[in-house]
Amino acid sequence: MSEFLFKRETFQIIGAAMEVHKNLGCGFLEAIYQEALELELILGKIPFVHQKILPVYYKEYRLNKEYVADLICFDEIIVELKALSKISGKEESQLLNYMTATKTKVGLILNFGAPSLEYKRMVR
Repeated sequence: MSEFLFKRETFQIIGAAMEVHKNLGCGFLEAIYQEALELELILGKIPFVHQKILPVYYKEYRLNKEYVADLICFDEIIVELKALSKISGKEESQLLNYMTATKTKVGLILNFGAPSLEYKRMVR
């Protein structure tokens, strides 16, 4: 059942990212896609916070260093933006580590750098 956690919400975010990719295509820097996606999220009335600072935990200890998420949508979903030719296991591992360290259950990688939008939904 946990694999469907926030299913509707992640589909909304992916839909907004598809709209951005449809209009901009690939080839821009990540910051351009982030700004365009934020506008699309506003238009779609999808709640988000950009560049949110999240505490990182090691065992039960909070570390001094913090993680800055590209986006947090619906107060629960980490959204990592990329502008790469292809998503690799490295990006997936990175997101999973962020989710584990911040105790977040659902995350999305959105890659705008490929000819078609690539996305990966991950559940911890």
